[in-house]
Amino acid sequence: MSDQDDSSNPKYVKLISAEGHEFFMDRETAISSSQTIRLMLEGSFKEAQEGVIRLPDISGYILEKVVQYLHYKAQHSNSESRIPEFVIEPELALELLIAAKFLDC
Repeated sequence: MSDQDDSSNPKYVKLISAEGHEFFMDRETAISSSQTIRLMLEGSFKEAQEGVIRLPDISGYILEKVVQYLHYKAQHSNSESRIPEFVIEPELALELLIAAKFLDC
């Protein structure tokens, strides 16, 4: 029975960019960091069953930076010490803001 539980709730989620680049992310980190991803994975959507989220409006290099940020956010969310700066290149800022707004992160 535990095999079925593992298949219906995998440890990782796959995010697929507009160009088809695949990024694997810890499911719990994704759920806790993005409201949109949480709703997709906890609802009765196809994404919840497959553990795959296609993001056709987000390019690969932007999705890579978003995944990096979600891990950064999870790592430093309960930090007592000074949080290091998360570097964002100025030329990516607008596209990252759009992606962050969509993903609600």
